[in-house]
Amino acid sequence: MFLVKQYRCIHSSSCRCTKGHLSEDVIFLVFQQMNWNPKAIATLSLVCKWFDDLAKRVLWKEFCRTRAPKMMLDLQSSGSHSIDGNWRALAKLLIYCSGCSKDGLFNNVQVPGHFVYRTRFSRTSGKSFLMPQCKNDVLYVSDPCEHLDQGDEGDVGFFRGVFKSFSMSMAKRMLIQRGAQLHPTELCPYCKAKLWSMREAKMIPQSASCRLGAYSDSTDFYVCLNGHMLGNCILLPLSDSEEAFELE
Repeated sequence: MFLVKQYRCIHSSSCRCTKGHLSEDVIFLVFQQMNWNPKAIATLSLVCKWFDDLAKRVLWKEFCRTRAPKMMLDLQSSGSHSIDGNWRALAKLLIYCSGCSKDGLFNNVQVPGHFVYRTRFSRTSGKSFLMPQCKNDVLYVSDPCEHLDQGDEGDVGFFRGVFKSFSMSMAKRMLIQRGAQLHPTELCPYCKAKLWSMREAKMIPQSASCRLGAYSDSTDFYVCLNGHMLGNCILLPLSDSEEAFELE
């Protein structure tokens, strides 16, 4: 059954839904048995605002903790019980490749966004995407999602990531100090916040292309106000990629 998103709860204060439905604890146990199935959580959140709020506060949080437990523990180790941009946005980032629309952020290629079954995020890889001045920042970056034979562009990779405590990071401080401008039209596909271009801010180190196995002048990525990162690169042929890692 297709459920239409309700932007205001259709139930009155006397409705049985608000007084007699299953408790949050029971719903928690049901979704725990379903291993926090993201499709089921998304479907539940469409029913009404009460379920949508429950999904945002509890279900997406548990999905993230189950999908990437060590990463989530680290992102919250500074003492915060929340995540920048909310748990639903982070859950989407874990399983969704944003791709690129025509004339979008990466206008050299058009690839539709799509869900991925599993992606590895690495804090060690994230260091390769940070300027030397930002060496104390923590950034998790995914392996590139490969889209092969994209016409003249060849093999294209899309990657994504998230900063820990981006509001207090040196990367954000540098962006502000350099007077980086937010993109006038495009928004983060995960949390709808505005985006900074790291290329325009001249904050893409050479090590990022080496880590991705990409041509050095092709790597480009953006960071939103909540610290979500999304990027694009043109991948080297396999043999050339191996040589790039040796140079690194």
